[in-house]
Amino acid sequence: MQALPAPRRSDLTASERASFVGPLDTISVDVFNVPEMSREVQVDAGGRIAMPLIGSIEAGGKTSAELAAAIEAALRQRYVRDPQVTINIRNAVSQVVTVDGQVVEPGLYPVTNQMTLLRAVASAKGLAEYAKLEDVVILRTVDGRRMAGLYNLGSIREGRYADPAIYANDVIVVGDSPQRRMFRDIVGLSPLLAAPLLAILQ
Repeated sequence: MQALPAPRRSDLTASERASFVGPLDTISVDVFNVPEMSREVQVDAGGRIAMPLIGSIEAGGKTSAELAAAIEAALRQRYVRDPQVTINIRNAVSQVVTVDGQVVEPGLYPVTNQMTLLRAVASAKGLAEYAKLEDVVILRTVDGRRMAGLYNLGSIREGRYADPAIYANDVIVVGDSPQRRMFRDIVGLSPLLAAPLLAILQ
């Protein structure tokens, strides 16, 4: 092969990943043919929005499609014929990842459909000068269980295994941490990882 092949159209679009409305997000609500109902609103701290005719409605934890369906159902009960609602998330402050440890700018960063571990580290302006590539932990809660994955950025960059997807509420810790030390009994001091290691914390 003389050169990298051009990507196909499907390669250029992110795989569908559900995006949820959360507290303090800003969303636009468009009701087809009812301009006085269409508006941009901020979700309150309790995860609810207020709409004309229907009052307060639960938005937090719903996808855009689920929230649109809930508003349509509420409007039907108020004698609006065949309401068609479209929801767009304008500013998703609730969909963030925490990047901490040995990076240039630790902090909270917005999560997109294409967010991966390497991209999250790049969002934090990259690794600090003496950061250890083999000491990267992703903390995630799944079905109420706290889980940790140990990753080696060098192995990902070398193509040994895939760059993992990052989701909202993930915590990425680069460098020494209690979670990283927990893995020492498993991997010893070897910096070479052929695959990520996973553990259940609770």
